[in-house]
Amino acid sequence: MHKYVLKRLLLLIPVMLGVTFIVFGIMHLTPGSPARLKLGEKATPEQIAALEHEMGLDKPFIIQYGNFVKNGLKGDFGRSYLSNKPVFEEVLDRFPATLKLAVAAMTIAVVIGIPAGIISATKQYTLVDSVTMVLALIGVSMPVFWLGLMLILIFSVNLGWLPSSGASTWMHLILPSITLGLSSTAIITRMTRSSMLEVIRQDYIRTARAKGVPERKVINKHALRNALIPVVTVIGLQFGSLLGGAVLTESVFSWPGVGKLMIDSIKKQDIPVVMASIIFIAITFSIVNLAVDILYAFIDPRIKSQYQ
Repeated sequence: MHKYVLKRLLLLIPVMLGVTFIVFGIMHLTPGSPARLKLGEKATPEQIAALEHEMGLDKPFIIQYGNFVKNGLKGDFGRSYLSNKPVFEEVLDRFPATLKLAVAAMTIAVVIGIPAGIISATKQYTLVDSVTMVLALIGVSMPVFWLGLMLILIFSVNLGWLPSSGASTWMHLILPSITLGLSSTAIITRMTRSSMLEVIRQDYIRTARAKGVPERKVINKHALRNALIPVVTVIGLQFGSLLGGAVLTESVFSWPGVGKLMIDSIKKQDIPVVMASIIFIAITFSIVNLAVDILYAFIDPRIKSQYQ
């Protein structure tokens, strides 16, 4: 197991290099100058040129990227062009808000999605199954930003029940977590149903039923555990994405997380903050996926034997 974990961690190196090179290149090709944004519209060309030289922006792209990688290997990812704070300090300041939102959204998705998928599978081709699948299809198809705006319009503007932006109280968490969680709920429901349908047709399920094992025990003890592996994969991928920063949701609800920080930094061409955010997202996503792979061993002993 430890060799597998070490191998996965080493694979992070080429992933990080590839991701940072692509993002750095895109930011480099973006029109405009961070120096101009920092100095303001009234800055003279001489002032802008002097600041670009100080920030190293007048050097060729490959040298700028090489300096970024070299400093990054030392743990120095630079300072924000605008706030002059260490970039990872800014990202880590925003991460608790993103973590809170991701956990709330994933809780909604798991609590609703797995039971809905089980019920849909055990009542295949019934009205319950059809309604569940239609709702899941709608949930997958709805754009997150549209759903967020509709919830704000209904519950904030028209009814006045919930705040539309900010993160100062637990009530501010309700609308963004529902917005973010519904899409994941639909995906988990569909995957749970598909996996359960495949498992409940297996011979050992028929044998358990033939022995007179109660149906609830057959579903919960025998079928569900074996159907969980693909479901856990989906949950891990979804949770990794949410932790990486729910960009659209955080922007719609002005939620002060990593996603909104990244969008604001892109608008202001604050390249060090954008790069730090991307690296943080990639590392977080990879670690969550690794944790999911390790969790497989505890769900299915057959997989654990492959590591030994």
